[in-house]
Amino acid sequence: MMETEDQSELCFPQLINISCRKPSSHRPEDVLLTVLLYIICIFTVVLNLLVIISISHFRQLHTPTNLLLLSLAVSDFLVGLLVWPGEIYLRTSCWTLGDVLCLSYNYVSFTVTCASVGNMVLISADRYVAICDPLHYNTKVTVKRIQLCVCLCWFFALLLCSIILKDQLAHPEKCSSCYGECVVTVDFEEGILDLVVVFILPLSIIITLYMRVFVVAVSQARAMRSHVTSVKLQHSVTGRAKKSELKAARTLGVLVLVFLMCFCPFYIVSLASSTFSSSAKYSQYLFDVNSFLNPLIYALFYPWFRKAVRHAVTLHILQPGSCGENIL
Repeated sequence: MMETEDQSELCFPQLINISCRKPSSHRPEDVLLTVLLYIICIFTVVLNLLVIISISHFRQLHTPTNLLLLSLAVSDFLVGLLVWPGEIYLRTSCWTLGDVLCLSYNYVSFTVTCASVGNMVLISADRYVAICDPLHYNTKVTVKRIQLCVCLCWFFALLLCSIILKDQLAHPEKCSSCYGECVVTVDFEEGILDLVVVFILPLSIIITLYMRVFVVAVSQARAMRSHVTSVKLQHSVTGRAKKSELKAARTLGVLVLVFLMCFCPFYIVSLASSTFSSSAKYSQYLFDVNSFLNPLIYALFYPWFRKAVRHAVTLHILQPGSCGENIL
């Protein structure tokens, strides 16, 4: 009787010695968490799709900064469309889709993670130039250069993931230690590369740039509030960022801060466990939740996003000439 019960808990009862055990997901708290993950997954897809449609459709939104937000929305959309369903599937059932699909899923997850980090570095660099060198912003940061940077960001994300997962790419069967499992184990050398390129270096760049942006933005905000003569203002206004740029820096600062709050625990736990498996699942959930939070930040701080969403929901964007409307 005991042997029968043990076999019923296996993913593949006919493979007693090499089968994984089924995930435990029948407790009330597990069911509630799974339902919550489904809700987050759906809203992540819908909200980021609205961001993609809004920025892509309205020509007035085709600015360098918004193109970076568009790239970030694409990576967040892929999280909701591909990564979240995979996480929920692994949480509630055994992996029965084979080693190749397991490898493909993990490759997509790594690529989206690297691309998100790269997008955040680009956003921080964009705000740094806008606040600290406003006179040359329009010449240094152009749509063409941002498009090139975004393409390079995704290319290097794909390249880096190919290097980190090269062992799994050569041997897909290494993605599982038993039948019914889908995990990624990173070797020491690849782990060091991942640690430096995806965590330490981007984190250092983001914090350094935004600390500089914060100091300059505070000093400029104080200068604008101070009681100076109109002559002094005329002489000094050229050396300051516009008020709109300061507001954009604040909004994108919130975006970066939320990203770091979700990103750092994910990497710390993953590195501590040396494997992206069950021990790092909750930190993985926290990082993926960032893709759900980003469009909420846009909705909270960007009036143009709320207006664009109304146009999309009411199908106003289907009318001829709607792409040229004033959305700001």
